[in-house]
Amino acid sequence: MRRVSFLFFLALSSVLCAGATKLTGLVTDQQGRPLPYASVLVKGGSRGVTSNNEGRYSLDLEPGSYTLSCQYVGYARQEKMITVKASDEALELDFRLSLQELSMAEVVVRPGGEDPAYAIIRYAIKKRKDYENPLDSFTCEAYIKTLIKTRKLPKKVLGQKIEEKDKRQMGVDSAGKGIIFLSESLTRVAFKRPGKLKLEVLSGRESGSNGYGFNFPTFINFYNNNVNIMASRMSPRGFVSPIAESALSYYRYKYLGSFIEDGKEINKIQVIPRRKYEPLFSGTLNIVEGEWRIHSLDLQLVKESQLEILDTLEIRQIHAPIGSLSSGGLFSGSAGAGLARDGKNPAGVWVTKDQVVYFSFNVFGVDAVGNFLNIYNKYDVAPQFRKKFFNNVLIRYDTTVNKKTHDYWDSVRPVPLEPEELSDYRRKDSVFQRIHDSSGARRNRDSLLKEQGKVRPWQFVTGFNRSDFDPTRPLTYSLDPVITGLRYNTVGGLNLHIQGSLSRRFKASGNELSFHPHIRYGFGNGHLNAWGVLALDTRSLVRDGEDFIRSRQRYYFSGGKRVSQFNQEEPITETLNSLYTLLARRNYMKIYENYFAEFRTSRRFDDGLQITAGAKYEDRRPLNNTSDFSVFGGKDPAFTPNYPYEKLDTQFLPHHAFLTGIDLQYQPGMKYIEFPNNKVPIGSRYPSFYFSWQRGWRGPFGSVENFDKWSFSVKDDLNFKLGGLLRYRLGIGGFPDARTVNIQDYQHFNGNQLLFASQYLNSFQLAPYYANSTTASLYATGHIEHHFNGLLTNKIPLFRTLDWWLVGAANGFYVSGHNNYAEVSGGLENIFKLFRVDVVASYLNGKTGQVGVRLGLGGVLGSNFMSRRRGVSGE
Repeated sequence: MRRVSFLFFLALSSVLCAGATKLTGLVTDQQGRPLPYASVLVKGGSRGVTSNNEGRYSLDLEPGSYTLSCQYVGYARQEKMITVKASDEALELDFRLSLQELSMAEVVVRPGGEDPAYAIIRYAIKKRKDYENPLDSFTCEAYIKTLIKTRKLPKKVLGQKIEEKDKRQMGVDSAGKGIIFLSESLTRVAFKRPGKLKLEVLSGRESGSNGYGFNFPTFINFYNNNVNIMASRMSPRGFVSPIAESALSYYRYKYLGSFIEDGKEINKIQVIPRRKYEPLFSGTLNIVEGEWRIHSLDLQLVKESQLEILDTLEIRQIHAPIGSLSSGGLFSGSAGAGLARDGKNPAGVWVTKDQVVYFSFNVFGVDAVGNFLNIYNKYDVAPQFRKKFFNNVLIRYDTTVNKKTHDYWDSVRPVPLEPEELSDYRRKDSVFQRIHDSSGARRNRDSLLKEQGKVRPWQFVTGFNRSDFDPTRPLTYSLDPVITGLRYNTVGGLNLHIQGSLSRRFKASGNELSFHPHIRYGFGNGHLNAWGVLALDTRSLVRDGEDFIRSRQRYYFSGGKRVSQFNQEEPITETLNSLYTLLARRNYMKIYENYFAEFRTSRRFDDGLQITAGAKYEDRRPLNNTSDFSVFGGKDPAFTPNYPYEKLDTQFLPHHAFLTGIDLQYQPGMKYIEFPNNKVPIGSRYPSFYFSWQRGWRGPFGSVENFDKWSFSVKDDLNFKLGGLLRYRLGIGGFPDARTVNIQDYQHFNGNQLLFASQYLNSFQLAPYYANSTTASLYATGHIEHHFNGLLTNKIPLFRTLDWWLVGAANGFYVSGHNNYAEVSGGLENIFKLFRVDVVASYLNGKTGQVGVRLGLGGVLGSNFMSRRRGVSGE
């Protein structure tokens, strides 16, 4: 009996301890050239892997007999059988694929007749909606690998020299070649109708850091009429799908033949753009006969496709029945199985299995190539979502996202790493670990302190930026260069404004305390002004089940003696005013002096609501011109007085003002990215709404004000894809009580009398600064502009070669029949990707005003810079 028990235990142990056999192999063409990112599937199951860039694959198999299927776009699929024994530790199985042999025996194209590809495409277009979003709900996992390599680096980028130490930190050799970014991640995708999506980043790693890597699957759905490729900056208009409703107007097609796979006939279609300089693909598209669905594709974009930033982009996709990619047990026809959109068993639904996006770019002399690899598997078409699973968190990171072991990655990675990727991970990760261990962190901090050096006396003139590199509570301090603080105006003559900053960040809580001192001296009038701003930013994260509830609070204290513009929105910068004063004798900026104290607090909530409230006291004092100097023009024209002379006959009288106010900003449907210890808003598809109320109080602190002032506005961006981008901002407001309102508290419309454009959608490009300021009980404003993003100009040879885009705009405000303004403009943007030029015609009080030119920023890079400026200013 003991002997039997012993033998039974031994047999059981051998079964439990038997490990999977490692199957490896190489996928090549008939000439022995590797086929990168080929798909290798276990037939009849749900397991599969992808070969790496060198054509090598790796797969763990339990003992048994298997049929492996290898597939690559443009090549005939190959199947091989293999038997795995318990005694096998490692096996090899190579695939040598042949170019797809196409049959055209039954195809007859008569002279002048239509190519048979058009009939196939028409069928595919009819079926497009059925395949666009075929499932009511599903989950799947996406493995994402991102690789970017430089082929060449310039000696300088934007005037900054690239030192050898910079190259070493980037991980490239002396010639500027090497991997500059490598990451991989595993993300769970969840979808439910109508339009509910959530991404859960389960794990992520980035070479040489503890970052999360690039974690977002690049969903590219060719069943959509308009195809988005990663960021909208790549093409603001999107790209027309080869099977879009209007595809026949944009593409020509050529039937290349067909092949048989799994008993299905697959038609290979060549896709050819009808015109250059349109957002169109070229390449090949494989369509399943009778079902008219996409089997696979290989499509390219180039500069002539209105591709921005990148020089080339290639997309390869392999589609497969969802049943072959499931985690098992979902397609047996059981009552628990999910349904396709048409109510049928979802096993017949096809989805993207593998997707590779290759790209290249050359920006500022940085020549690089890269790819995004997405592999989808473990589909579940009958998921059970917990209550409130789909909330305002679009992307959620697991708390252990960047803490996975090497063994973990070896177990989940469906594509082997290439030798250079392995080397990059080992080299950069070892450096990172060495720097961030306890002793290495101290050495690294000492090294950073030594590298930045001590503050030298002359740097109080040239400026400096320093940190103590404390790992938990870093302290930073800086001083702006003196040259940037030199200004000139008619009030103080030559002015010097010195400003600095001091901040302490508390990494554990995410809070930050900062102080910003300012000193200003006017050499012409001898006035010295000094003031400071103290700000405390706090963050609150409260866990609600598996999610966070986030709020941010800011406390803002400021006080001292300063100089302010009459229009608190400061429509003209001091630098531009200095240039116009010195060179053209135009002193547009109007300022006054004030002792002040202000408190303001702001809180942003998870639902997209932000509330700001505050109180301000000012002891306002007039300033008059003391300088008549200019470089050109003698004494003509004469400088204007330093007050809004269009509204005041003489300088205002000194007075005290005490004001309180509240501002509400709300954007419904705000979405967030939830990191392990933070939550970041990423926008909404709905408009933003703004409301403000300000009260001027008579009595407190000697204040003479007595008024109520309100405003409401709404703004949004409407993307019409091929039709361009429409942006608008509409507002109303007024003074329900205007018993005592001093000029500083009027409603000022942001004018602009300079060559350089002021903020679009928040100003009037040819309007005077103060001529239309009002205390009326009601007024209305409107701003609208349309960015054609290459539409129309792609028909004009010179403009399409230069890649300049049309832009049109209209702005206006209305107070009354004798106080109104309107302007229309047309221009070009995306000039060198940065600049915008408009010709503007204005109408003031119903009469023709003037025509002028305005220079600004606009286009792929210029608009992005303007967006960041708006984000900083809080507009």
